[in-house]
Amino acid sequence: MRGLRGPYAVTGQFDDVIQVEFEKMENLGEVIEKIQNIRGVLRTQTLIVIPMPIRE
Repeated sequence: MRGLRGPYAVTGQFDDVIQVEFEKMENLGEVIEKIQNIRGVLRTQTLIVIPMPIRE
């Protein structure tokens, strides 16, 4: 998958976490749909990272 930065094995509520980078927010739906269509994926949760402002 283009923009994939992961997956990461984690402890706790989730089995895996993947980080995906994309240029336009409009692409988010496509990314989620691809992930949800992977065999064995029962559900997903989406978290959006908000970059910190650059301070001089």
